[in-house]
Amino acid sequence: MFKQTMQAIQVHEYGDVDQLKLAVVARPEPQAGEVLVRVHAAGVNPIDWKVRQGLRKHLVPMQFPYIPGMEIAGVVEGVGPDVTTLQIEQAVYGRSTTGAYAEYAVAAERMLALKPQSLSFDEAASIPVGATTAWQGLFESGKLEKGQRVVIVGAAGGVGLFAVQLASQRGIHVIATASGANVDFVCSLGAETIIDYTTTSLANVVHDVDCVFDTVGSTLETSAQVLKRGGILVALSGQPLIERAKERGIQVVASHTQIESEMLKNIARLIDEGHLKTAIKDTFPLSQASQAHVLGQQGHGRGRIVLHIA
Repeated sequence: MFKQTMQAIQVHEYGDVDQLKLAVVARPEPQAGEVLVRVHAAGVNPIDWKVRQGLRKHLVPMQFPYIPGMEIAGVVEGVGPDVTTLQIEQAVYGRSTTGAYAEYAVAAERMLALKPQSLSFDEAASIPVGATTAWQGLFESGKLEKGQRVVIVGAAGGVGLFAVQLASQRGIHVIATASGANVDFVCSLGAETIIDYTTTSLANVVHDVDCVFDTVGSTLETSAQVLKRGGILVALSGQPLIERAKERGIQVVASHTQIESEMLKNIARLIDEGHLKTAIKDTFPLSQASQAHVLGQQGHGRGRIVLHIA
């Protein structure tokens, strides 16, 4: 018999990390086209704490209480009507529609895929948003092709580390920014030129690149300066510089992540074939979600923070 309740983190109002409360709540039920997943691990994304703080309430106001998070890895425990590609007891990863910081989550079938066989659940939970955002930002928004040059700002983070690998494998010259402590790590991912942003200004040493993939947001002004005319600035956060972009003759694209099973399958294949790797900055139990958010808000990390749940 399924458990009818579960432990989950809830947020009852916008605010600091003390709003992350561990509670016992009703377990969600999958509807048509949905899957119930027993969550083994959940990724902690920057968007999670930005939503909690109310920084995005003008775009997507939350209905309280809500369960934070979206990246999950776990085991299928139930399926709703019309689910055809996944079965009970399969190990999966992807995006939840009911929140990720919980023992159980519901996800649309089209937002899940089989977990990479070579990875643990913790490792798999670090991938869906980061790898998908990198892929779509580079090749769909950034329109990058072999032989071009890209600057990846924040190359050691949960999105940047995938962007470096994916671009390098496409034959794109990768210029990456990272702190001194992460230079060797970013080099191992395939970056050809690495700039320590703590000692060197990007705009002083880089010019006329085809694309800048900016994962940080506070660096958009500098990112715009290093593009050639006609270049593309892909911004994951921050306020797009629309007027400045017109003056410089560049495009600014605000990248939006669309997680779908086909892309997750492709990413899993690349991982299992040894072409793509992930990194975990730190792991916390569900009860320490607030500590995970504190660490995430400090930034400048290597890889993704993960909640180990089961």
